[in-house]
Amino acid sequence: MYRLRKGVHTVLDAKELEYFEKLIRERREQILETHEEVQDEIRKETQKDAAGDLSAYSVHMPDQGTDAMSREMGFQLVGREDKYLKHLDDALARIKDGTFGICKSCGKEIGRKRLEAVPNATECIECKSKRS
Repeated sequence: MYRLRKGVHTVLDAKELEYFEKLIRERREQILETHEEVQDEIRKETQKDAAGDLSAYSVHMPDQGTDAMSREMGFQLVGREDKYLKHLDDALARIKDGTFGICKSCGKEIGRKRLEAVPNATECIECKSKRS
């Protein structure tokens, strides 16, 4: 069951909190699966570099640029996934401490539709719109 911090009043009942916890955990698993695939590819390329294996690399300059860009995109994707995982973990922590679904800016309820679309949301749509 979920405990609330003193003075915090969640807008979601236990059943809804369980639903969002499950949703967040599922999203975490999806990210972790693709995260591992991308990291494996980066690791393979790095090992080929270290071993001096140039057979996987293009001979033509334009192809080399494309290969380098693909590797860079892989690094960027891993970085974004790491950041998203942190946000999902923070949302799980808010579920545990009873602040999930409450806007950090105005203290009002974050709408259910927004939470379903962005379960790691920390602000209601109105506050987020003001900052964007």
